Amino acid sequence: MLIAHGVCYEDYKRKLNVRMEVEKRRELDYMKCKRLIADFDGRIHC
Repeated sequence: MLIAHGVCYEDYKRKLNVRMEVEKRRELDYMKCKRLIADFDGRIHC
């Protein structure tokens, strides 16, 4: 947690605002990865 998001797990667990920011970043990373995979998948099949 600390290396990936710059927040220790105790702060993540205790502070709602920290947790929300981390989860927003995780969601953005997830969406970027999905778009990247879709882009690669489209290039492979064409």
